[in-house]
Amino acid sequence: MKDLIIVESPTKAKTIKNFVGSNYEVIASKGHIRDLPKHSFGIKIDNQEFIPEYQIDESHKNIVNELKKLAKNSKTIYIATDEDREGEAIGFHIATAIGKDPQKLPRIVFHEITKKAILDSLKNPRHIDMDKVNAQQARRLLDRIVGYRLSPLIASKIQRGLSAGRVQSSALKIVVDREKEILDFKPITYYSVDIAFKEQLESELLEFKGKKIQKLSLQDKAETLEIIQQLKQENFKVKEIENKKRKTATPPPFMTSTLQQSASSILGFSPSRTMQTAQKLYEGVMTHKGSMGVITYMRTDSLNIAKIAQDEAKDFIIKAYGKEYAPSKPKNYATKSKSAQEAHEAIRPTLIDFTPQIAAQYLKGDELKLYALIYNRFLASQMSDAEFELQNIFIDSDSSLLKISGRKLIFDGFYRILGNEDKDKLLPNLKVGETLKLEKCDLSEHQTEPPARFSEASLIKTLESLGIGRPSTYAPTISLLNSREYISIEKKQIKPQEIAFKVVELLEKHFLEIVDSKFTANLEEKLDEIAENKQDWQKLLWEFYDPFIQKVNEGKTSIQSQKLALPTGENCPLCGKELIKRSGRFGEFVGCSGYPKCKYIKKEAVENDQEESYGVCEKCGKPMVKKRSRSGEFLACSGYPECKNTKSLNSASSAKKAIEGVKCPKCGGDILERMSKRGKFYGCANYPKCDFISTYEPTNTHCPKCDSLMAKRTYRKKAVLECIACKERIEDIQAEIKE
Repeated sequence: MKDLIIVESPTKAKTIKNFVGSNYEVIASKGHIRDLPKHSFGIKIDNQEFIPEYQIDESHKNIVNELKKLAKNSKTIYIATDEDREGEAIGFHIATAIGKDPQKLPRIVFHEITKKAILDSLKNPRHIDMDKVNAQQARRLLDRIVGYRLSPLIASKIQRGLSAGRVQSSALKIVVDREKEILDFKPITYYSVDIAFKEQLESELLEFKGKKIQKLSLQDKAETLEIIQQLKQENFKVKEIENKKRKTATPPPFMTSTLQQSASSILGFSPSRTMQTAQKLYEGVMTHKGSMGVITYMRTDSLNIAKIAQDEAKDFIIKAYGKEYAPSKPKNYATKSKSAQEAHEAIRPTLIDFTPQIAAQYLKGDELKLYALIYNRFLASQMSDAEFELQNIFIDSDSSLLKISGRKLIFDGFYRILGNEDKDKLLPNLKVGETLKLEKCDLSEHQTEPPARFSEASLIKTLESLGIGRPSTYAPTISLLNSREYISIEKKQIKPQEIAFKVVELLEKHFLEIVDSKFTANLEEKLDEIAENKQDWQKLLWEFYDPFIQKVNEGKTSIQSQKLALPTGENCPLCGKELIKRSGRFGEFVGCSGYPKCKYIKKEAVENDQEESYGVCEKCGKPMVKKRSRSGEFLACSGYPECKNTKSLNSASSAKKAIEGVKCPKCGGDILERMSKRGKFYGCANYPKCDFISTYEPTNTHCPKCDSLMAKRTYRKKAVLECIACKERIEDIQAEIKE
């Protein structure tokens, strides 16, 4: 009988199978095989106890049956899911689904998917950690309680389709608060004095008449001009020359949050794209030593590095760059997070000799870019610090003190790997007491800038610093806010939509704990305590649920509806009830007050003298109107539902003026240049009554054979005329067309 190893991913299973040989069967569960039901609350609450009603997903029933068959004929069953809480819970559900006691099956964990790591884990199995499982269950149930009990209330008070979440709503408030800062921002005008001496030595004004000059010190233009006038009349000499050396410390290796931030700012990757690519690198790719995982586990908040990895990095650095680039002692780093799992590792390469240069022969695209980023960052973290020589020259006059700064890189250290964008600014050899001639002394006007909108990288950094969410939740949180249309991401900037302000305002007023970052962070710490067996998960759930559900029930009557419902004075043509103006997900509309029994919606009125014209429907001749859907704005026939013609908004402006001197050969109408999904074409302006269409531009030249119009086209790199009817061709009408 074979031993059975159960993992989550088919790629992971394939990689591990290569290491363990024929005595083992390795199979993937393909993620969660049991979860709360998709379309119901799925939690039974009895005497302050929360009983999750887990179900086997329909798409996983065949996999569960296969797992049961293999388990029945296996000597030992190993649970080998990921090492985090989510992986622990998946392992628990796998064991339960195949009818085994989760606490009796051997559980193996590894930080990397290499042959040594897998074989070592098989020699040292443990059992499923139920504290970690309960921490995951508590998180899952908290999210379900908030989502299923609060979302319907918000939808009923604001508009349909809205949702709230324990982490997503806190993150949304952060984005909305930043936007409010931007909207409320009032710029301050301030001035600076631009000073330069010989050889374009730019200088900074530090003091004037004993007063320190800082960025916003000079807000009076007249005062600044007086300073400039005074300086122009004075003599300047070198007061002091300060030389000192300063080291720039190596950066730590990546953990989940910093990897997502760097991949966003350096590679332009979204957090979800980063994690998907990292997953592939972790689970196994082809290398010069066969298929294996080339990075350690990518969901981690630890900066710990295995000693063997440090030793391998040191040997590689000495061999490749020299002894001076390797510090005498290995570099160790500590995370600021209280809950960091130090038993885990930072994200690092598993093969130090699988350099980005060698990897380029096996990896492509996103995988190569992200691997190189991870590899170089890890290697840099184990190198010597960079060293600079700093020079400050202090210059004084009767009324002022100025400073000229320069620096020189004297040892590049880890910059040898990561590069250094700052150029050396070398200063000339000056002596104390030497006089300097003022060559430039001008005024510059500035305005303070509003705070910048969050990027995905800066939002993740903020969430991490506030303790909101954990490594596995950053990317899904941002993706969820975007898919729910609470935010839009334009040019890497996160912009909250109008509906986000309404939702956050309601939550701040009635459910402050859901959007309060301190409350959310405190809840995360309690979840960590459950994983450490310091907190009872059932007690935590009840302490949250009891006051929360009371607020939800009270809110059903106490929270005023924000839904627009203005009477129009008209009656519904279908049922006779009054028509009212409402606000919906895609804007305002007029519908029947008898909804949902009567679903009448008034068609948009098109007033040609007041509204922009979008032309007429090609199918029925009625005016086209602008509408909005999830995919954006589009044009639709005002005769809906009798006529269901639609087209993109761009097509409204795609029709150009009639081709001068050319008439339709069928009806004599104008020929218009149009655009469709397939590209440019030419059609009769009288469509749909006349169906003339040509893919090439018709001319006023007639075919010598059939007298039909001939069109311009390119044939064998030459411009020719071709009959739109019989395809007769006239060549050499123009010079040869270049490729």
